[in-house]
Amino acid sequence: MSNKHDGFDAEKLFARKQHFCGYRFCPLCGKELIQGEREGRVRRFCGDDSCGFVFYQNPIPAAGAIIVKDDQVLMVKRAHPPRVGSWCLPAGFMEWNEHPSATAIREVGEETGLLISLKGIFQIYTGTDDPRSNAVLILYLADIVSGEMRASDDALDVRFFPFSGLPQDIAFESHIRALADYQARFPVGS
Repeated sequence: MSNKHDGFDAEKLFARKQHFCGYRFCPLCGKELIQGEREGRVRRFCGDDSCGFVFYQNPIPAAGAIIVKDDQVLMVKRAHPPRVGSWCLPAGFMEWNEHPSATAIREVGEETGLLISLKGIFQIYTGTDDPRSNAVLILYLADIVSGEMRASDDALDVRFFPFSGLPQDIAFESHIRALADYQARFPVGS
């Protein structure tokens, strides 16, 4: 079966990410960017002093939710790269002009078919193991309000797992840390 993600090359993306995301030319004036120290860090910037463009390689904000029901946590199986077939918390990248809470609600709905209400921020994580970008992941605690649980959009499967039986193949380190943090903060059965 072929899909639009055939040819995904995580190694190439990681290399690109480590080299200023492939930026070589100034987006303002078109001149070649040069590499050097700026503000105490190695950065790429426009070689034309009158332009002044500096490429700041900033992380991308993402948001999602930890949904626990009967001492089991809701997880989705990834349908698209990176890490197709691995499990993760329902989460995704923020859209332009979208609040993180709206992102979490939207992503859970898109991936699981469930409408949720947010109870509050659980924790904020950084993620560097995604070949596409580095992320700042804002995770909320949430309850299910309505909907029919079904895998959709970016998910091959959706299900609840007991904390004692989490899948071995969890897609991202930040999700592994979040699950461990949740278990430390809210031990099962408490």
